[in-house]
Amino acid sequence: MAEDPTHDGKPFDPMEPWRAARDIYMDAWGKTMVDMVNSEAYAQATGAMLDSYMTVSAPFREAVEKAMLKTLEQLAMPSRADVVSIAERITNIEMRLDDLDAKLDTIQRLIVQAGVAPLPQPGKTPQASKKKMMTTTKATRAATRAKRGKK
Repeated sequence: MAEDPTHDGKPFDPMEPWRAARDIYMDAWGKTMVDMVNSEAYAQATGAMLDSYMTVSAPFREAVEKAMLKTLEQLAMPSRADVVSIAERITNIEMRLDDLDAKLDTIQRLIVQAGVAPLPQPGKTPQASKKKMMTTTKATRAATRAKRGKK
């Protein structure tokens, strides 16, 4: 008998009228709250409460901040200021490296445009240059030994 369908073909739900009333009630409250929160009076009241909270809590925040700095110092850990300082330094170094890279690219482009043979890349030295470098290194070593022997 509980499964008797109504004229819609759905079984009777005794809670349906309550759900419909709840939905209407929630919609009405939602619209009212949106209107209230978007008002100038609400913004001023919230701003005043926030200002008073910030004023009252400032000494406590400062005390907690000092205690945290001392604790971090005793534990040999960086503070927020230390991390920010390091981040700024690293950013500065990155910018300088980017500038140097751009300048080197410009120099390389100008060399290629001038028709001068570019220097060999490290690790890609031709065999003739390796032999010349080895000969020069041997000569330098021999000269150094000769100087030491004369002293």
